[in-house]
Amino acid sequence: MTFEEITKSKPEKSLTVPLKKKGGRNAQGRITVRHQGGGSKRKYRIIDLKRDKVGVPAVVEAIEYDPNRSARIALVRYEDGEKRYVIATNGLRVGDRIMSGAQSELVRGNTLPLSAIPVGTQIHSIELYPGRGAQLVRSAGVAAQLMAKDGNRAQVRLPSGEVRIISTQCTATVGQVGNVDHGLVKLGKAGRTRNMGIRPTVRGSAMSPRDHPHGGGEGKAPIGGQPQTPWGKPAMGHKTRRRKLGKELIIKPRKSGR
Repeated sequence: MTFEEITKSKPEKSLTVPLKKKGGRNAQGRITVRHQGGGSKRKYRIIDLKRDKVGVPAVVEAIEYDPNRSARIALVRYEDGEKRYVIATNGLRVGDRIMSGAQSELVRGNTLPLSAIPVGTQIHSIELYPGRGAQLVRSAGVAAQLMAKDGNRAQVRLPSGEVRIISTQCTATVGQVGNVDHGLVKLGKAGRTRNMGIRPTVRGSAMSPRDHPHGGGEGKAPIGGQPQTPWGKPAMGHKTRRRKLGKELIIKPRKSGR
């Protein structure tokens, strides 16, 4: 991982809020997500996912690291003096000008409704519902492609390979998300995962039968049947994705094996 594009080390104080650690525990104090705890102290950066300052140009003042996401973020100042954080598009530099709205130019970093974006364009930070804010394609290095438009419906191919119908009133940002080398990072030591708030994981086959369904046996025993969680629920290959809502909007399902 390189930090060459980062130009500011400390966040904008007015755009941060405290982030309390939960250690995988719910409101009753019980651990509901295992292997979480510790980690470096973080502040949450308030990201403008709606990009609703339509027609007001903004200048990129800094590219910053965000510990809460894989993508880089850009600090922008609008002409009226307001500062906001946005997800940094790949190739965005300090001094570049960005804008939102249907009248914006088709350049990287600008946010437009899908109705104003030509077919074949690479996009990211896509809304699912008009005005709700970007929900899709926000991770480092990813990009979707606008495949077709028919009336008020657009077909978008997501990074997973899924082709989905989205309203042309929804907005998207032109270009690819920055920090494209994020997937090549090797953590290198156990301490880096602890800094990320990830605690050690013990294999079920290394436990006793009373602690895990995979435990017990002489030597390295086979699992014997469907892999399970410590509580006997199916794991590894068992479908957990809910496809009830919005299934009719998926033209082509995501690639198998993902």
